[in-house]
Amino acid sequence: MAIKQISVFLENKPGKLDEMTKVLAESGITLRALSLAETKDFGIVRMIVDDVLGTSTVLKNHDFIFTLTPVVAVMVPDIVGGLNNVLGPLTAACVNLEYMYSTLAGEQSGNAYMILRVEDVEKTENALSAAGFRLADDGIR
Repeated sequence: MAIKQISVFLENKPGKLDEMTKVLAESGITLRALSLAETKDFGIVRMIVDDVLGTSTVLKNHDFIFTLTPVVAVMVPDIVGGLNNVLGPLTAACVNLEYMYSTLAGEQSGNAYMILRVEDVEKTENALSAAGFRLADDGIR
């Protein structure tokens, strides 16, 4: 099942990321994964949160510009070649990765999740499930 990623557009100025994370923290939102990409004038914060609707409401109420995007979160064992084992079935299924980032999968699990932005979510999920990989739901842990 695809999960929702929130992408927030921020001015590339000191304190803007702090401002955004502060309003989320004050609202009790937990960040599960985060990626920050920047250009000269703005940054894009891509994040997975524990409460998509609540986060969307908070961001809207504080005038942040954001979008919701379906992504796939796949559990990757913490072993040599773990990521490569995930990429093989995607290559075989002709899945093109637009971008990806990772997050830990809980304190004791010994695994990570790769967050994958792909053109065809269903095709990606089918290829990974058929290869025996565990996919996450919203609010990954």
